[in-house]
Amino acid sequence: MTTQPAQPGRFGAAEPASYGPFAHLTVPNTGLYRQVMGVFMVAKERFAVHLRPEEVYAALAPEHRPAGPDAVAKALDSLVEWGNLRADPDTSRVTAVEDFYRKRFIYQLTRAGEAAEQALSAYDEALGRRGALQAVALHDIVTQLQALLVLAAGQEEGEPDGAKVHLALSALTSRFEALAENARAFMGSLQRTIDLHGVEVEVFLAYKDRLIQYLERFIQDLITLGGRIARLIGELEEQGRAGVLLRLAAVREAGDAAPDEAETAQARAHERWAAKWEGLSAWFVSADGRESQARLLRGRALGAIPQLLAVVRQLNERRAGRSDRSADFRTLARWFAEAPDDEARHRLWRAAFGLYPARHLTVGADTLEERAARPVAASTPWAEAEPLRISPQLRRTGSYERRGRPRRVQDRSGHRLRLAEIAARQAEEIAAARTRLAAGGTARLSALGELDPVSFGLFLGLLGDALAAWRPGVTTTVTTSNDGTMEIRLTALDDGRRAEIRTPGGVFQGPDHTVEITDLTRSSPVREPR
Repeated sequence: MTTQPAQPGRFGAAEPASYGPFAHLTVPNTGLYRQVMGVFMVAKERFAVHLRPEEVYAALAPEHRPAGPDAVAKALDSLVEWGNLRADPDTSRVTAVEDFYRKRFIYQLTRAGEAAEQALSAYDEALGRRGALQAVALHDIVTQLQALLVLAAGQEEGEPDGAKVHLALSALTSRFEALAENARAFMGSLQRTIDLHGVEVEVFLAYKDRLIQYLERFIQDLITLGGRIARLIGELEEQGRAGVLLRLAAVREAGDAAPDEAETAQARAHERWAAKWEGLSAWFVSADGRESQARLLRGRALGAIPQLLAVVRQLNERRAGRSDRSADFRTLARWFAEAPDDEARHRLWRAAFGLYPARHLTVGADTLEERAARPVAASTPWAEAEPLRISPQLRRTGSYERRGRPRRVQDRSGHRLRLAEIAARQAEEIAAARTRLAAGGTARLSALGELDPVSFGLFLGLLGDALAAWRPGVTTTVTTSNDGTMEIRLTALDDGRRAEIRTPGGVFQGPDHTVEITDLTRSSPVREPR
């Protein structure tokens, strides 16, 4: 097989003139060709250069091995013709002059064949990838953002170290890209699971509980850490700190470029880093009426749980033998197809749907007396039956009832004004409660004093989020509210004291802790990473 030299493509790169190494995908015995190429890829990993036909035959799995070595030899010759392999004369086992005239070859991968196999492996991996919701990646992103915040805070003392900035940004973007890609793959596989595409029913019923628990844990971590990540991103974007860090990373990345290309390389690197940072910000921060991808992912994951439960309920109903409308219609369609003639199909239609010929629109005393005196069979055609007298009003309006004046449209403006006043009052109460809780700084729970119902409800929600984020072995936890506007830092105490918070509804009691509540809608100082 001959190939033409590569020609420059429309993007400036060379484009191959032939895709011969992929020809074995569109011919008979594709499975054998793929298995043979797999043997050569495994041999390459073991640093084996050449393989003989009998070695390839022995390396094939028993279920994929053909009846004899001749089929493998023919497959090797075809792969040589397509450019996947290269054949060289095998002279190492020649013991007589006659052996020179026998067809003996050893085979090895070509660059084109190896590239084709790598592409096919990447294709198979992408199709089979299920992905995962990586809660650990969220913690890593928080850690890297806090490290960048510390580096940015050191700008007052001098320019941050470009190497440290580049490493931190590289680690941050790597974890974020893995999180986004795995989340996309996982949600796609989750939807296929909900639709039961390629999923066995018994397998689905066996692991559905673990899947739901997995979703609930990720949603909890996303709620807990999503607000912190959004807050850290906002602090880095204040006063152009993020722009300085991206510029330093671009300078570091373009440090090895040639002198005449340094400026261009730095501009391209800065453009790439800016695009990655913009993608990270859009993933966690909502802006300009656009919801963040994290919020959309949380909503999609929350919506998947009732969908999974609905699928389980439907499967259980089918297994319990309850009525299934789709199964009933399929059975009815089969009966129609098996009916011997049209008359039988009409009888089946009337029996299934109860659509019998109508003989009158209304029945009065006169009609009943007349039918009793002169019965009319149900099979009597309309053309041969006695005509029916219809009221002119029914013919004109379609109803015997006289239509009166329509009801007056009720004025709801007063109710809407009342609802607006209630919403404004509730917003004021929540703002006052937010100010009340955030004004105390770091204090004990026992020192909070008496709380009104609104303040206590807000405090109870924050305390519940903090306790949900508590991990064994830690003494301090920090979390944010669901909307990302409040942050609570809760620290356990070992003095054995108990706290009491009085409310109009009773007394709230529990072990005493130190608590610090921060209103994130206001500016806050930079904190060291924990």
